[in-house]
Amino acid sequence: MNSKPKTYRSNGKLLLTAEYAVLDEAKALAIPTKYGQSLLVKANDSNIINWKSYNELGAIWFECHISFNEIATTDLNSPALNDVKERLLQILKATQSLNSEFLVSNQGYDITTHQDFNRLWGLGTSSTLINNIANWANVDAYQLLKKTFGGSGYDIACAQNDTSITFQLQADQNPLVTSVNFQPLFKDHLYFVYLNQKQNSREGILAYKSLGKIDSKITSKIDAITEEMITCTSLSEFENLIEAHEKIVSNLIEQDPIKTRLFSDFKGAVKSLGAWGGDFVLVASNTNPTAYFNAKGFDTVIRYVDMVLV
Repeated sequence: MNSKPKTYRSNGKLLLTAEYAVLDEAKALAIPTKYGQSLLVKANDSNIINWKSYNELGAIWFECHISFNEIATTDLNSPALNDVKERLLQILKATQSLNSEFLVSNQGYDITTHQDFNRLWGLGTSSTLINNIANWANVDAYQLLKKTFGGSGYDIACAQNDTSITFQLQADQNPLVTSVNFQPLFKDHLYFVYLNQKQNSREGILAYKSLGKIDSKITSKIDAITEEMITCTSLSEFENLIEAHEKIVSNLIEQDPIKTRLFSDFKGAVKSLGAWGGDFVLVASNTNPTAYFNAKGFDTVIRYVDMVLV
């Protein structure tokens, strides 16, 4: 390993279309965010990895010391763990399984991570870490994700790209990731609102899979909406596309759309992003909706132009 300190950085992510259905090869529109996470790797004179993770306020939210014996004895097949250190050990072990030369010299490191967003926001605390470690170890980030957290991998694509993308899984191949020029003429009328709760994507995926309602006709409809959103030129058309997409996914997962449940009196469109029920929603509105959402207890309202990387 290079003894000079090195910093890696990855973008956060938001999935604008094809939530859930992206797992069944629907074409998704995804955007990297201005928010992200960095990882600084600096060799030290010990045979220990000293790990510190800083939040957006510059405070340490996690720290630990890792011995190489702990990595060596970690079981990759043990159940998903909530303990942060145990999860980190699994990631490092999985990385070694992809690169047999990674962390085998007993060279110690001081490692610090810095994220510039609230980790409860669901913008990619895990995916940005996976991508940063993959870059450090020179392994395939999609493979590392598959061995650790799972999921479609669109978040890894966002971590690696600085423009909006379409993302589509392909059987027995790497995902098809295409840069797109998604610059809505009405972007000043788009906002992201945090729903004050972190959503567990894995639980949402399991529920979606258990229903098994997706088919090629539905996938084609979602593909078409994704393409139409990219080329859409009017706010009213965009709102219609949001409502059509919400209706499709509502049927797939047998849940009411977020607007029906929480914002039925809102004059505009509201779309869930990612697993329904938490994290951010996309809001399309003729007027600034901040006061409306603040009055309902949702204090985090971010303008599209302040969230999206490009």
